[in-house]
Amino acid sequence: MSVRIDEVSSILRQQLERYQVEIDVDNVGTVIEVADGVALVHGLGDAMAGELLQFSTGVYGIAFNLETDAVGAVILGHFADIKSGDEVRTTGQIVEVPAGEEMLGRVVNSLGMPIDGEGGIETDQNRPIEIKAPGVIYRQSVNTPLQTGWKAIDAMIPIGRGQRELIIGDRQTGKTALVLDTIINQKDSDVICVYVAVGQKASTVASVVDTLKRHGAMDHTIVVSATASQPAPQLYIAPYTGCAIGEHFMYEHNRDVLVIYDDLTKHAWAYREMSLLMRRPPGREAFPGDIFYLHSRLLERAAKLSDDMGAGSLTALPIVETHGGDISAYIPTNLISITDGQIFLEADLFHAGVRPAVDVGRSVSRVGSAAQVPAMKRVAGRLRLDLSQYRELEAFAQFGSDLDRATQARLARGERVTEVLKQGEREPAAVEDQVLSIYMAVNGWLDEIPVEKVQAYVDAFIQHVYDNRAEILDSLREEWKITDALAAELDAALEAFGEEDDGVQRGAQSAS
Repeated sequence: MSVRIDEVSSILRQQLERYQVEIDVDNVGTVIEVADGVALVHGLGDAMAGELLQFSTGVYGIAFNLETDAVGAVILGHFADIKSGDEVRTTGQIVEVPAGEEMLGRVVNSLGMPIDGEGGIETDQNRPIEIKAPGVIYRQSVNTPLQTGWKAIDAMIPIGRGQRELIIGDRQTGKTALVLDTIINQKDSDVICVYVAVGQKASTVASVVDTLKRHGAMDHTIVVSATASQPAPQLYIAPYTGCAIGEHFMYEHNRDVLVIYDDLTKHAWAYREMSLLMRRPPGREAFPGDIFYLHSRLLERAAKLSDDMGAGSLTALPIVETHGGDISAYIPTNLISITDGQIFLEADLFHAGVRPAVDVGRSVSRVGSAAQVPAMKRVAGRLRLDLSQYRELEAFAQFGSDLDRATQARLARGERVTEVLKQGEREPAAVEDQVLSIYMAVNGWLDEIPVEKVQAYVDAFIQHVYDNRAEILDSLREEWKITDALAAELDAALEAFGEEDDGVQRGAQSAS
């Protein structure tokens, strides 16, 4: 039986078309050398920048340097067991961390794994730690205040939801105290807080967590911890992890989120260490040339989203440490140019007992009064000017004793304004309390009160209003405005309280 050649080729063609095979191609490389948390890998020709790599020991790393014949990888974990000759595989993805409501109240490491001893985190939601920041078309202007509870901040350097406000100062000037009080002050609001501790001692992080628990603030807070004892790559990714966890609430739940990076000085040091180990060329202060991009791509992710995007927000409060008050150093100047303003805490003021030690002259909020309620905007308008003039006159007055009456009045007003703005740790003030106390200071109701009695007098009046003049508070909270009628009510209440208080003091003096 003869078979035609065209029939045979037709049958073969049909068989070949039906034949399917799945080929699993792995991009595998080999470790050439490993040391100090970084590894040089040969053979990963298709690796992408920032891609997650898996070592044969089960530890993961990130493709950090893409060179001609090798890939420089930073290792995210214990690297002592990795040795030359070990296999490394690409994963085709970047680092992801768990996210979701289940993260609230937990302490996690820079990979999002729980380290608080309270069991695992049951969530099926993950977010990449690096995403593109939303563009201008997806944003709207910052228009809602984020109340810190500190009178000096909320009145003179207001922070809005979606803003990036740098907190800058020397060591031991109250930077961490400020952000912790801000977290505690969100207890009765709808703001989710993420506190990222970079390069701190484990005992310091434990103290922060204990403070938040004692004040009932851990229920709305997530702590991301990368302590000083951990390898530099862990410190490097920690801020991005905290930002990703916060972004989940902003994008998926349309919530307002506050992320605190404490602090980005140590983050920059970790990045410099990794870069130098990878033989990247050093620049100013030995930092690599892309150190600005490192922080800008992180902080640009803070935003107030448009209504079409759900109107959620992510507020960033990065902290940076200065030395000797020098804000012209490389990292501080970088961050000042990236953020929407800075709160400068001065060591001399702190040691003089002015706490918070806010330097009014060098602190600024580029969002300004858009992030204040109208009542605060009205009473605080003159506050910054009064305080700035006082600081200048105070230095001048030390060199002469003969001062005219106007100068003496400004000095007296400045002393009392400074006294009103003083606050202790863990004592955040409600907005209405702040408005009342600042109204008293800027309108001269404290000018005749001895400086040492100003705090007690203000506290007594506020308590008097709560107990006997609740209608003032009701009018204030109705629209958060001080109308002329409300101002007249306040003046009448202050006058009556002053006469009553004066009568009590005279009675006490005559009895003594």
